[in-house]
Amino acid sequence: MPKELVALERGKPVIREYKEEPLPEGYIRVKVEFGSPKHGTELTLYHGNRGAKFPMGLGNMCTGRVTEIGKGVEGFSLGERVAGYGHLRETHTWPAKNILKMNKRMSWKEAVCFDPAQFALAGIRDGHIRLGDKVAIFGLGAIGQMAVQMARMAGAIFVAAIDPIKIRREVALKSGVDMVLDPTSQDVGSELKKTTGGTGVDVVIETSGNYKALNQALKGLAYGGNVAYVGWAKECKGGLDLGEVAHFKVPNIIFARACSEPNRDYPRWDFARIKDTCWKLLSEGKLQCEEIIQPVVPFSESAEAYKEYIEYHPEKSIKLGVRF
Repeated sequence: MPKELVALERGKPVIREYKEEPLPEGYIRVKVEFGSPKHGTELTLYHGNRGAKFPMGLGNMCTGRVTEIGKGVEGFSLGERVAGYGHLRETHTWPAKNILKMNKRMSWKEAVCFDPAQFALAGIRDGHIRLGDKVAIFGLGAIGQMAVQMARMAGAIFVAAIDPIKIRREVALKSGVDMVLDPTSQDVGSELKKTTGGTGVDVVIETSGNYKALNQALKGLAYGGNVAYVGWAKECKGGLDLGEVAHFKVPNIIFARACSEPNRDYPRWDFARIKDTCWKLLSEGKLQCEEIIQPVVPFSESAEAYKEYIEYHPEKSIKLGVRF
């Protein structure tokens, strides 16, 4: 029987068998080759927060090859490479209308960066980055790494990247950022002000959901600048003092979420357009993803890897990859 990765209860990932059901009309069956979890949102649910229900499938996106085509489905062929949403399991049965086709040049690592790219793009657009702006990206998980690259594409002439994890800063540097900062050893707000001649950055994209990071973002922001808040914030229990600088700088704090409809630029932009744009950028190789997906582990070790690289030692990874 095929196997899947699930959390049976809070903090208990296991690989278990599942039964394959007959293929419904309008669906396609895929043999999975690669996949990846979603570290932020998924980890919140894995810890039993925000109404999580168990058992819970662990994983966010998978890629593989078509092995069976259901009745009424056209435009697909056996063996074709595709991608879609779903937890880490050896096969997936997806509605044909939801499946993403991968072109010949596209890597699986690009495909599994589709989800973080969407939320990064929402932050970039809601932050209103314009040609010539100076920008800071807080949090260098997969969303932040996408945002770093998109900020430059949007016209930023200076991009700073902030994260306490060394390997994440190193990958951001390879993407062409102008400065990386470690918030555990540097006063980030002061450094941003210093490097911009005392003015501060025009736009901050905050992806970490950490209130101390938001506090530093506000300190390093220019008067009247924008903060696009992309991270999924938890209850504030310290680390944020809006009266310290925000009261005087009158920043615009914009909560950005790609899939909350209607989009701020509706009807010109909606979630479907965000997804289409991101898939096009990834399909054409416009976003560097190879070093974002690390480490890559075999599916047989995915339960242990989930605890090691996501739950206990996030400093060892950016976005975990799984090969089948």
